[in-house]
Amino acid sequence: MRHRMMGAALAAVAALSFMAADADAQMRPPGGMGNQIVDVPEKPGYVPSADEEQLDPAFRRQPVYFRTNEPPGTIIVHTNERFLYLVQGDNRALRYGIGVGRDGFQWAGLQKVTRKAEWPDWTPPPEMIQRQPYLPRFMAGGPGNPMGAAALYLGSTVYRIHGTNMPNTIGMAISSGCFRLVNADVQDLYNRVPVGTKVIIRQAPEL
Repeated sequence: MRHRMMGAALAAVAALSFMAADADAQMRPPGGMGNQIVDVPEKPGYVPSADEEQLDPAFRRQPVYFRTNEPPGTIIVHTNERFLYLVQGDNRALRYGIGVGRDGFQWAGLQKVTRKAEWPDWTPPPEMIQRQPYLPRFMAGGPGNPMGAAALYLGSTVYRIHGTNMPNTIGMAISSGCFRLVNADVQDLYNRVPVGTKVIIRQAPEL
Protein backbone atom coordinates (compact mmCIF):
# COMPACT_ATOMS: atom_id res chain seq x y z
CA MET A 1 0.00 0.00 0.00
CA ARG A 2 2.81 2.36 0.97
CA HIS A 3 4.61 1.68 -2.34
CA ARG A 4 1.43 2.46 -4.31
CA MET A 5 0.97 5.75 -2.42
CA MET A 6 4.61 6.76 -3.02
CA GLY A 7 4.26 5.86 -6.69
CA ALA A 8 1.15 7.99 -7.02
CA ALA A 9 2.86 10.92 -5.30
CA LEU A 10 5.89 10.70 -7.58
CA ALA A 11 3.65 10.57 -10.63
CA ALA A 12 1.81 13.68 -9.45
CA VAL A 13 5.08 15.55 -8.92
CA ALA A 14 6.28 14.52 -12.38
CA ALA A 15 3.03 15.69 -13.95
CA LEU A 16 3.25 19.06 -12.21
CA SER A 17 6.87 19.45 -13.32
CA PHE A 18 5.90 18.68 -16.92
CA MET A 19 3.05 21.20 -16.80
CA ALA A 20 5.34 23.88 -15.35
CA ALA A 21 7.97 23.22 -18.00
CA ASP A 22 5.34 23.36 -20.74
CA ALA A 23 3.97 26.66 -19.41
CA ASP A 24 7.48 28.09 -19.22
CA ALA A 25 8.11 27.07 -22.83
CA GLN A 26 4.93 28.85 -23.95
CA MET A 27 5.99 32.05 -22.17
CA ARG A 28 9.47 32.03 -23.70
CA PRO A 29 10.08 34.62 -26.48
CA PRO A 30 11.13 33.59 -30.01
CA GLY A 31 14.37 31.69 -29.98
CA GLY A 32 14.04 30.88 -26.27
CA MET A 33 16.46 33.64 -25.24
CA GLY A 34 14.94 37.04 -25.88
CA ASN A 35 14.15 37.94 -22.26
CA GLN A 36 17.09 36.32 -20.53
CA ILE A 37 18.79 38.42 -17.90
CA VAL A 38 22.17 36.88 -17.24
CA ASP A 39 25.58 37.89 -15.96
CA VAL A 40 28.03 36.55 -18.52
CA PRO A 41 31.48 38.09 -18.08
CA GLU A 42 33.22 39.79 -20.98
CA LYS A 43 35.86 37.69 -22.73
CA PRO A 44 38.54 40.07 -23.99
CA GLY A 45 40.74 38.29 -26.51
CA TYR A 46 38.16 35.66 -27.40
CA VAL A 47 37.57 35.25 -31.15
CA PRO A 48 34.29 33.50 -32.06
CA SER A 49 34.10 30.83 -34.73
CA ALA A 50 32.10 31.22 -37.93
CA ASP A 51 29.44 28.89 -36.49
CA GLU A 52 29.08 31.08 -33.40
CA GLU A 53 28.43 34.09 -35.64
CA GLN A 54 25.20 32.47 -36.88
CA LEU A 55 22.30 34.17 -35.12
CA ASP A 56 19.12 32.59 -33.87
CA PRO A 57 16.63 33.21 -36.74
CA ALA A 58 14.49 35.41 -34.49
CA PHE A 59 17.33 37.94 -34.20
CA ARG A 60 18.64 38.03 -37.75
CA ARG A 61 18.65 41.34 -39.62
CA GLN A 62 15.53 41.73 -41.75
CA PRO A 63 13.11 44.33 -43.17
CA VAL A 64 9.89 44.55 -41.16
CA TYR A 65 6.66 46.53 -40.92
CA PHE A 66 7.24 49.31 -38.39
CA ARG A 67 4.78 52.10 -37.66
CA THR A 68 6.37 55.38 -36.55
CA ASN A 69 6.24 59.11 -37.15
CA GLU A 70 10.03 59.37 -36.97
CA PRO A 71 11.79 60.26 -40.24
CA PRO A 72 13.84 57.76 -42.26
CA GLY A 73 17.32 57.27 -40.88
CA THR A 74 16.25 57.39 -37.22
CA ILE A 75 17.46 54.59 -34.95
CA ILE A 76 14.91 53.31 -32.43
CA VAL A 77 15.93 50.77 -29.79
CA HIS A 78 13.29 48.68 -28.02
CA THR A 79 15.15 47.32 -25.02
CA ASN A 80 12.48 44.88 -23.84
CA GLU A 81 12.14 43.38 -27.32
CA ARG A 82 15.92 43.11 -27.83
CA PHE A 83 15.63 44.82 -31.22
CA LEU A 84 17.08 47.90 -32.88
CA TYR A 85 15.14 49.47 -35.76
CA LEU A 86 16.54 51.68 -38.50
CA VAL A 87 13.55 53.59 -39.89
CA GLN A 88 13.22 53.33 -43.69
CA GLY A 89 9.98 55.25 -44.25
CA ASP A 90 6.55 54.10 -45.46
CA ASN A 91 6.06 52.13 -42.23
CA ARG A 92 9.13 50.00 -42.90
CA ALA A 93 12.35 49.49 -40.97
CA LEU A 94 15.43 47.32 -40.87
CA ARG A 95 15.37 45.29 -37.66
CA TYR A 96 18.51 44.05 -35.92
CA GLY A 97 18.74 41.68 -32.97
CA ILE A 98 20.70 43.16 -30.07
CA GLY A 99 22.00 42.48 -26.58
CA VAL A 100 21.02 45.11 -23.99
CA GLY A 101 21.85 46.26 -20.47
CA ARG A 102 21.31 43.79 -17.68
CA ASP A 103 19.03 44.47 -14.72
CA GLY A 104 19.98 47.79 -13.17
CA PHE A 105 21.84 48.99 -16.29
CA GLN A 106 18.94 49.64 -18.66
CA TRP A 107 17.96 53.16 -19.62
CA ALA A 108 15.77 55.18 -21.97
CA GLY A 109 16.12 58.55 -23.63
CA LEU A 110 17.01 60.56 -26.71
CA GLN A 111 20.57 60.73 -28.03
CA LYS A 112 22.40 61.19 -31.30
CA VAL A 113 25.42 59.55 -32.88
CA THR A 114 28.34 61.86 -32.10
CA ARG A 115 31.18 59.67 -33.35
CA LYS A 116 31.79 56.52 -35.38
CA ALA A 117 34.76 54.19 -35.29
CA GLU A 118 35.72 50.93 -36.97
CA TRP A 119 37.48 48.29 -34.86
CA PRO A 120 37.54 50.71 -31.91
CA ASP A 121 39.90 50.46 -28.97
CA TRP A 122 38.34 49.59 -25.61
CA THR A 123 39.06 51.29 -22.30
CA PRO A 124 36.71 49.87 -19.64
CA PRO A 125 35.49 52.64 -17.29
CA PRO A 126 36.58 52.48 -13.62
CA GLU A 127 33.13 51.30 -12.54
CA MET A 128 33.39 48.28 -14.84
CA ILE A 129 36.92 47.52 -13.63
CA GLN A 130 35.63 47.58 -10.07
CA ARG A 131 32.91 45.05 -10.93
CA GLN A 132 35.16 42.91 -13.12
CA PRO A 133 38.77 43.45 -11.94
CA TYR A 134 40.15 40.83 -14.35
CA LEU A 135 39.45 43.11 -17.35
CA PRO A 136 42.35 44.81 -19.15
CA ARG A 137 42.73 48.55 -18.59
CA PHE A 138 43.10 49.04 -22.34
CA MET A 139 42.64 46.83 -25.38
CA ALA A 140 43.42 47.73 -28.98
CA GLY A 141 40.74 47.15 -31.60
CA GLY A 142 40.59 43.76 -33.28
CA PRO A 143 38.59 40.52 -33.58
CA GLY A 144 39.01 39.68 -29.89
CA ASN A 145 37.92 43.11 -28.67
CA PRO A 146 34.50 43.16 -26.90
CA MET A 147 33.64 46.33 -28.87
CA GLY A 148 33.63 44.33 -32.09
CA ALA A 149 33.97 45.61 -35.64
CA ALA A 150 32.45 49.08 -35.21
CA ALA A 151 30.93 51.46 -32.71
CA LEU A 152 28.45 54.33 -32.79
CA TYR A 153 29.01 56.64 -29.82
CA LEU A 154 25.85 58.06 -28.23
CA GLY A 155 25.96 61.72 -27.23
CA SER A 156 28.39 62.50 -24.42
CA THR A 157 27.48 59.30 -22.57
CA VAL A 158 29.67 56.23 -22.06
CA TYR A 159 27.15 54.18 -24.05
CA ARG A 160 27.61 52.87 -27.57
CA ILE A 161 25.97 50.75 -30.20
CA HIS A 162 28.77 48.34 -31.03
CA GLY A 163 29.76 44.90 -32.24
CA THR A 164 30.80 41.98 -30.07
CA ASN A 165 33.18 39.07 -29.82
CA MET A 166 30.42 37.09 -28.07
CA PRO A 167 27.67 36.68 -30.69
CA ASN A 168 25.87 34.12 -28.52
CA THR A 169 24.82 36.98 -26.21
CA ILE A 170 22.53 38.63 -28.77
CA GLY A 171 19.01 38.61 -27.36
CA MET A 172 20.23 38.75 -23.78
CA ALA A 173 20.19 41.44 -21.09
CA ILE A 174 23.88 41.28 -20.35
CA SER A 175 25.77 44.53 -20.89
CA SER A 176 26.58 47.54 -18.71
CA GLY A 177 24.18 49.71 -20.74
CA CYS A 178 25.55 49.51 -24.28
CA PHE A 179 23.75 47.84 -27.17
CA ARG A 180 25.61 45.07 -28.98
CA LEU A 181 25.08 43.54 -32.41
CA VAL A 182 26.93 40.79 -34.22
CA ASN A 183 29.80 42.22 -36.23
CA ALA A 184 28.13 41.78 -39.63
CA ASP A 185 25.10 43.73 -38.40
CA VAL A 186 27.01 46.56 -36.75
CA GLN A 187 29.08 46.98 -39.92
CA ASP A 188 25.86 47.13 -41.95
CA LEU A 189 24.39 49.74 -39.58
CA TYR A 190 27.67 51.69 -39.49
CA ASN A 191 27.60 52.04 -43.28
CA ARG A 192 23.98 53.25 -43.29
CA VAL A 193 23.99 56.01 -40.66
CA PRO A 194 26.03 59.24 -40.43
CA VAL A 195 27.22 61.18 -37.42
CA GLY A 196 24.26 63.20 -36.15
CA THR A 197 21.75 60.35 -36.51
CA LYS A 198 18.88 60.58 -34.02
CA VAL A 199 18.75 57.64 -31.59
CA ILE A 200 15.68 56.91 -29.45
CA ILE A 201 16.00 54.38 -26.62
CA ARG A 202 12.70 52.94 -25.35
CA GLN A 203 12.01 50.27 -22.77
CA ALA A 204 8.94 49.13 -24.69
CA PRO A 205 7.25 49.89 -28.04
CA GLU A 206 4.81 52.79 -28.22
CA LEU A 207 1.18 51.79 -28.66
